[in-house]
Formats: sequence, C-alpha cells, structure tokens
Amino acid sequence: MATNNITTSRYTILPILLGFFIMGFVDAVGIATNFIKEDFSLSDSIANLLPMMVFLWFVICSIPTGIIMGKIGKRNTVLIAFSMTAVAMLLPLFSYTFINILLAFALLGIGNALLQVSLNPMVAQTVSPDRTASILTLGQFIKSVSSFLGPIIAGLAASCFGDWRWLFPVYAITTIIVGIWMWLSVPEHETTPSEHASFKTTLSLFGNRTILLLFVGILLIVGIDVGLNTTIPKILVERAGLSLAEGGLGTSLYFASRTIGSFGGAFLLARITGKTFLKWSMILSCIAFIVLLSIPNLWVMSTMIILVGLACSNVFSIIFSYALQCLPLRANEISALMIMGVSGGALITPFMGILSDAFGQITGLLLLLPCMLYLGWISLKMKQ
Repeated sequence: MATNNITTSRYTILPILLGFFIMGFVDAVGIATNFIKEDFSLSDSIANLLPMMVFLWFVICSIPTGIIMGKIGKRNTVLIAFSMTAVAMLLPLFSYTFINILLAFALLGIGNALLQVSLNPMVAQTVSPDRTASILTLGQFIKSVSSFLGPIIAGLAASCFGDWRWLFPVYAITTIIVGIWMWLSVPEHETTPSEHASFKTTLSLFGNRTILLLFVGILLIVGIDVGLNTTIPKILVERAGLSLAEGGLGTSLYFASRTIGSFGGAFLLARITGKTFLKWSMILSCIAFIVLLSIPNLWVMSTMIILVGLACSNVFSIIFSYALQCLPLRANEISALMIMGVSGGALITPFMGILSDAFGQITGLLLLLPCMLYLGWISLKMKQ
C-alpha cells in the first residue's frame, strides 16, 4: 500500500507544490495596501486595517477548518480554498470600490486560512514519510517565490498598463488552472478517526506553557512579516524619495532575500540546531533593523532589508516544527493552532498604523523591534 502511495505522489506532487505558490498570493496584501491607500486617499490607520481583513480570519477559521477537513478530506478542503481565492481576485475587477476591496481581502484571508491548514498535512498524506520534510521545505521556498513576484507583477502592471489591478486576473487565472489540475490528478484519501479534532481538544493545548510561548512566537513573526511587507514601500518613499511603484520593489527585495534564506536554511538546519539558528537569526535581524531605521540612505536601507529578510526567513518553520516535536501525537491539533497564529498579521499592523499616523513611519516600525527580541528570547527557552 505504501508503494502505491509513493508511486501516486510522483504524478500528483506538482499541483500540490503549486498550491504553495497560490498560498503566497496572500502576501500581495502588502503592496496592494499601498496602492489602495493612494487610490482612495486613506490614512495609515485605515489602510493598515486592510491586512487585518486578511489575517483576522486565521483566528476564526483555523480550528473549524481542521474539523471540516476531518469530514470532507484534505484535497476537497484545498479546492474550496482555491475557489475562494479565485473569487476574491475577481471581485475588484467587476467593481473597484472600498467595500468590494474589503470583501475581496476577507475572502482571500478565509481561503488562505483553509489552504494553510489543509495543504501541509496533504503533503504528508501524499508522499512517503522520509520525503515529507524535504517537500514541505520546497513548498515554503515556492511560497517565497510567489511572495517575491507579487510586487513585481503589480509594479509592472502599473508602469506598463497604467493599472496595478492587472495583478488580480493573473492571480485568478493561475488559481483556477492549479485547482483544475489538482481536481483531475490528486485523489482524495479517506480520513481516519485519529485525524478528527475539536475546539475543546485544540484549545486545551494552550494549557501547555511551551505551546503557548510558541503560538505567541508565530503571532509575532507573521506580524513582523506583514508589518515589513506593508511598510517597506512607505519608508522608501518617505526617506529615499522613491515613487510608490519604485518603493514597492523594496518589498520584492525583502521577499527575494526570504526566498534565498528559506532555500539556504534547508541545508543549514540539517547541520545546526533550530535553537542556535533562531538565536543568531534574531541577533542579525535586530541589528539590521536598527540600522535600517537609523540611516536614510537607499543603498544602506536596501542592504538592511536584505539582511532582515534573510534573518526572518526560517523563523516560522523552526517554531512550527519545534511545536510539532513537543507533542507529536497531537500534530493535527498543533497544526491548526499554529496556523491560527498567522492572525498576527492582523494584530500588529493596526497598531503600527496608529503609531505612524501619530508620530511617523519610524515610530510605527519600532513596534516590530520588541517582537524580534521576544523571538530571540524564545530561542533561549528551546531545549535543542
């Protein structure tokens, strides 16, 4: 039976890996927020509510998705996520109003929450156990590539066609193609009673101090990621005199460094412990972040953006894998709980927006520094 599973995976793994590419579409919320702010003349406080419309749904949908996944299967859950993503990308094309944008971002967040909870265990279900870790790492690399390309596509659309919203049909068509491919080529596996979770059993994990600390760590690293994603264009416009389209390339620079970092991290983590890797990553990120805020020079800022991206690129996977190792017999519930922590993207950015409106972009960004310090502190609490 195991042999059939491995044989099948050779033909089905490609659309599953492309699912990670679709997962990366959520990171386009950063550059989109900057264009939407300009189009509708929004304040930072209001504009920074847009990422909240995406990431808030990770709190609401993660545990229900785990429960639904146990009933309808992982593949069908992924296909529902693809459908929501495609609809979200099509809405602004029919009517570009602020209400429609809010609705589109909400659907994107719901779809991405479903996708993140269901796609990772789908990999483990499809490939042999000895290949699961490498495929998941490859998936995160592909997600980083997608995140890197988003601001480039939006910038090219704005420069060449005069409208950044051409990003939406590109994303919608890609999602539909991958969804049809998965529907036709990936079989649905039967669920087992051990896969079924509940609100009570999942939330009871908060009683474990280590799991709680790691959950907060997930909240903060996603908050850092979304905060930088949203604010890098603004700070480059404000301090380096770039246009918004040019400043958006700073976000691509950040995601390019994350892409390189996730690829290199797969090799480094095979040689050093996650505890050591996380500790030095956070030391590097804090130093680079302080320099980024201190020296208003384009080349210095660009270099620091690269270093922060490299330092933060593997934090999510280190924390996630460490949580699974703590209680391996409750991996499904831990997965749902940690993905719920992706709501950090909704919690950090509104506070950054309030501080930015009141005291400027630098003050808003400073909120990310204690988040980085907390992650460094977590590394000291790890056993290995």
